[in-house]
Amino acid sequence: MNTLQLGLAIFGAVVLAAVIAHGAWTSRQSRPKQAEPVQGREAEKSDPLRLDDPDQRVEPSMGDLDALPTDNFKALPSLRKDLQLDPLIDVIAPIGIDSVVSGDAALASLPATRRAGSKPFAVEGLNVLTQVWEAPAAGQRYSAFQAGVQLANRMGALNQIEYSEFVTKARAFADAVGGEPEFPEMLDEVARAKELDQFAVAHDAQLSFVLRARRAAWSAGYIQQSAARLGFVAGVIPGRMVLPAALEGQQPVLVLSFDTQAALAETPEQTALREFSLSLDVPQVARSEKPFERMCEVALALAASMEGTITDDNGGQIRADTMEAIHADLQNLCDTLDARELSAGSPLAIRLFS
Repeated sequence: MNTLQLGLAIFGAVVLAAVIAHGAWTSRQSRPKQAEPVQGREAEKSDPLRLDDPDQRVEPSMGDLDALPTDNFKALPSLRKDLQLDPLIDVIAPIGIDSVVSGDAALASLPATRRAGSKPFAVEGLNVLTQVWEAPAAGQRYSAFQAGVQLANRMGALNQIEYSEFVTKARAFADAVGGEPEFPEMLDEVARAKELDQFAVAHDAQLSFVLRARRAAWSAGYIQQSAARLGFVAGVIPGRMVLPAALEGQQPVLVLSFDTQAALAETPEQTALREFSLSLDVPQVARSEKPFERMCEVALALAASMEGTITDDNGGQIRADTMEAIHADLQNLCDTLDARELSAGSPLAIRLFS
C-alpha cells in the first residue's frame, strides 16, 4: 500500500467515525428526556422567582433555574368546615316541626339524590344541643329543619323546572318528618338566580399555560419528576398532578396535566410528549395562597429546567410582562369577589364556581 492509499484509508476511517459519532449524538438528542434515578433527597436550592422583583425576572425560554423549595407546600392541619346553606347563593325553605326529630329518622327521610336538576339540593337540621345548623347525623336530635337548593353554578342559573323539583323533594322530606315547609316565591328566586349567574359568568376565571418542548421530547416520568421537585403530587386521574394548598382539605392551588394514555402506558419511559398544561381555577383558590404568582414561578422554573417554552392554548408565547398584566387583572377580579362576599377560595365561591 503506497502513501496515498494509506492516507485515503486513514481519512476514510476518520470520516466514518465522525459519521457514527454524529448519528449517536443525534439519536440521543431525539430521544425523550428521561427521569433521573433518585439518590436520596435532592438539595434545596434557589428561592422562587418573584414577579415584583425586576432583578429576578426570567424569560420563559431562556436561562437556567433551579427547582423551587418544597418546604413552602407542606400540609398544615385541616381547618375545613362543613358547608352550610347560605341565602347569598341558596334558595332556603324553613321546615317547622311540632316535636324533636332524631337524626336517624331524618337520614331515612332524605331523598335518594341530592340534586334538583343540575343544582345541589341539601337539608340541614338545627341541633338541639349545639343550636347549630348541620347536615343530619345519626345519634343527634333536631328541633327544626331547612331545605335548600343552589341558585347557580357553572351549569347555569336555577330555572323553574329545577325549582319545582326542589319543592317536590323538600315537601316529601317535610311530610316524612311531620313538618311544614315554607317556600319563597318561585319567580323571585328564579330572577335572583339569573342575576347571580350573570355576576358569576362575568367574574369567573380559569387560566392555563401550555409548556411546549423546544428540543427533545419529554417522557411521562421526566415530567412527573420535574413537577415533583416543585411540590406537585400525583392526582387521582392518570396524567394529572396537583400542587396542594397550605391547608389540608382545601382545593389544590395548581393542576398539571399531560396525556392520559402516556401515563397509563406499560413503559411510560418510552413515551414522547412535547407539551403539558398548567392550570389555575381562580375562584376556587384563596388569595392567601398567591396562586397566580406561584403559577408563573412554577411555569418559569419548568420552562428553564426542561428546555420548554410557555405558551397559550393557541401556541402564542407568554412572556413575563404578559404575566404581570394578567396578575393585575386578577387582583381586580378578586377585589370584586371580596366585595360581593364571594371571596376566592371561600366555601361559597367554591360552591358557586363549580
